Amino acid sequence: MALISIKNVRLGFGTPLLLDGINLQIGPGEKIGLIGRNGSGKSTFVKLIQGDLLPDQGNIWHRKGLKTAGIPQDVPDTISGTVFTVVALGLGEKSRALAEYQEISQTLSNHVSPDLLERQAQLQQILDTSDGWRLHQDVEDIISRMDLSGTEKFENLSAGLKRRVLLARALVTDPDVLLLDEPTNHLDLDAIAWLENFLLNRDKTLLFITHDRMFLSKLATRIIELDRGQLSSWSCDYRTYIKRRQESLEAEDKQNARFDKKRSKEETWIRQGIKARRTRNEGRVRALKKMRAEVKKRRQRLGTVRMRAQEAQRTGRLVMEARKVEFFFENRMIIRDFATTVMRGDKVGIIGPNGAGKTTLLRILTGELAPSNGVIRHGVKLETAYFDQLRAKLDENKTVQENISNGNDILMINGAKRHVISYLKDFLFSPERSRTPVHILSGGEKNRLLLARLFLKPSNVLVLDEPTNDLDAETLEILEELLLEYKGTVLLVSHDRMFLNNVVTSTLVFEGNGRVNEYVGGYDDWISQRSRDVDPEIKIKKDRPRNNGKPSGLSQSKKLGYMEKRELEALPRRIEELESEQKDLYEKMADPEFYKQKGAGVIQIREKASQLEKALESAYERWETLEAIDTLN
Repeated sequence: MALISIKNVRLGFGTPLLLDGINLQIGPGEKIGLIGRNGSGKSTFVKLIQGDLLPDQGNIWHRKGLKTAGIPQDVPDTISGTVFTVVALGLGEKSRALAEYQEISQTLSNHVSPDLLERQAQLQQILDTSDGWRLHQDVEDIISRMDLSGTEKFENLSAGLKRRVLLARALVTDPDVLLLDEPTNHLDLDAIAWLENFLLNRDKTLLFITHDRMFLSKLATRIIELDRGQLSSWSCDYRTYIKRRQESLEAEDKQNARFDKKRSKEETWIRQGIKARRTRNEGRVRALKKMRAEVKKRRQRLGTVRMRAQEAQRTGRLVMEARKVEFFFENRMIIRDFATTVMRGDKVGIIGPNGAGKTTLLRILTGELAPSNGVIRHGVKLETAYFDQLRAKLDENKTVQENISNGNDILMINGAKRHVISYLKDFLFSPERSRTPVHILSGGEKNRLLLARLFLKPSNVLVLDEPTNDLDAETLEILEELLLEYKGTVLLVSHDRMFLNNVVTSTLVFEGNGRVNEYVGGYDDWISQRSRDVDPEIKIKKDRPRNNGKPSGLSQSKKLGYMEKRELEALPRRIEELESEQKDLYEKMADPEFYKQKGAGVIQIREKASQLEKALESAYERWETLEAIDTLN
């Protein structure tokens, strides 16, 4: 039996309708990926299912007693309080006493107040009589499962952790249907892997919107597509959908072509003159009128983004070089002993946890920020174009056109003049949309506008900080093609694993303690090369033991022996030697001539690089363990 049934639903904010007579049934246990172009109405559709919007026409039926919960695309600015309070409020009105009790208890732990003690006693009585302590346990359990701290302030968390808290708030009610709108936005790679496994191991129904094609491939058992107001359902995984969808579009084009050919023939007949009109068949005339009406109702597919970068003169062979670079922020080491060489034409991905320093590394490499120690050397004739992750370069109060043209109607594109409206059409902005203020655009439209601005500037170095957020799959594929054809150098920060796999030639990875290691290839290549024993697809953390920052298995009674002290003294020099050897090896691998040698030689050097990485990892772990024991005593 269906959990949710949608029949003949229509909704619009003008014409054409966003949803034009759609039908859908959602069954138990399904994991449904909802896809469509930016602005097609996906988020609106989810709001309808959740009951936040009402349709103009049609019915949405929920099974009696059905519980739904969801996460919005953007984190609301109005949420505040501790993580416990935010999660507890997911339980609705009955949780308000529980949330207040927890807030008062935390305040009393730091400051005793008679008024607060009295209020705490009142709330305790309410909880005793309303099953409140069971709810308290439910909240604590979900916070523990999500590896969160209930006492932290929500407003102080990173964007990724805020989304995890909102997921906990949605899950605390144990909903039958979970609705997620772009759940991977602002999550780092480990968090995305964690979320994938969490959702894969959950047997309840899931409906989610995402631009992350790998996330979609791993989770979805069914694809529904919103296109030109219509909803189509594909009972298959994402990869199979791509193939079937292409076949469907080709069949649609052929059918439209046959129809248009027939209509053209009939239009020629009706215009043959007075003799033809005297003898014409009235049924044939009525059929032509019907064909004209069908063409008028036909909604054309949204065009394809046409991106083309303006390339400046070539740089020298060397683009940038870093040697022994370190960077400190508020006495915390962000980057330690970092070295790399970027050559013309390299496409370098930068990945790591949120807050690790990826944007900082970009700024150091481009010369925008000076390192605390070390040397950055740049090649000649560099002309850099920068994609801003935070969209700070868009004036929200100006129109789309004004953000591009600065008051000029004519732009110079690769030496030729183009009208700004014509240029914006390449990025799917209609003339009407081009004259609207930026603040009403969707996230995907803002990213398209930033790309339109980016490619106005001639460049030979592209610096892209999270360019993939909110872009639909088709636009992502076109951006991939542009970057692959780009003759210049690309520095790219992204959490989109498939995008990294398809674009970059090497990756710089933040791997803890300020270390940034370099790997050949994209995300999957990094996973296969790195030497960690832990599974990269991080599992759900349940009741993780806390050790107050001490290495596992250590006690304060343990002391270093003579040989261990000698080992601790020698380890820093050993680590320096290993890192020097590793740096020399990476320089060889960075040389384009490296891959022209025989395959056995390439394999041998890559195996040596892998062995060095394992030796370094082991040396660092041993050093940290011995140093911790020495510090405790």
